[in-house]
Amino acid sequence: MDKNDRGRQLWLAAVLLTRVPLPHLPNDAFSKGADAVWAYPLIGLVVGACGVLVGQLSLWFGLPVYGAATLTLTTMMLLTGAMHEDGLADVFDGFWGGYTPERRLEIMRDSQIGTFGVLALIMVSTLRISAIAALLVSWWPAIIVGTVLSRAVMPILMNILPHARNDGLSHSVGQPTPGTTTVAVGIGALLSLFIISGAGVIAICAAFAVAIAIAIALLAKQKIGGQTGDVLGAVQQLSEVAVLLCCAAML
Repeated sequence: MDKNDRGRQLWLAAVLLTRVPLPHLPNDAFSKGADAVWAYPLIGLVVGACGVLVGQLSLWFGLPVYGAATLTLTTMMLLTGAMHEDGLADVFDGFWGGYTPERRLEIMRDSQIGTFGVLALIMVSTLRISAIAALLVSWWPAIIVGTVLSRAVMPILMNILPHARNDGLSHSVGQPTPGTTTVAVGIGALLSLFIISGAGVIAICAAFAVAIAIAIALLAKQKIGGQTGDVLGAVQQLSEVAVLLCCAAML
């Protein structure tokens, strides 16, 4: 793969995982979306770094730590268009609001949010803000590790689970190869090790992230028979909060 291919795949990953206005790619580029999953941790690096920058500036201007943490999270949500949060809410509504796979998928596609989705967003966002507040003042690089590792484990589900639908964003991206999935996980681990140089810490954080991904994979297989874009969003959210809480506990 030459530099142009790598650059195009990195660009494609940014288009898929963020809502930053970027120049359009050719239509045929999206047919190779599965080849771009190796770059997902790099997108997480950018999203996390932007969030931390806003948080640190907020502290510098004298905002209280929870206000700075909220602005950190808000920045990350704006960069991604809250697409992962939307997936989290849809998964909770669908998985626990329907009694058959077909009904669960129907609920997940509904644009309206239900009680389970609201509760999931409140709980996960509260945990994220609490952990970010603790880390922002004393160990801010750990926040970026959370955004990196949580996107590095998304390709695992894409590789091991079939598509639950014959349409949708995840289906259009396709299924990455085991090799590309391994590269994504490896890049996530190496980036994290560079950000906070502690092999033991990274091993623990990565173990938490992978455990969350596997648990959701098993649940998704049982509930809807595979994965969707919403399931991937839920994986990102829950694995990120797991890493953040793990790092906060180490303080």
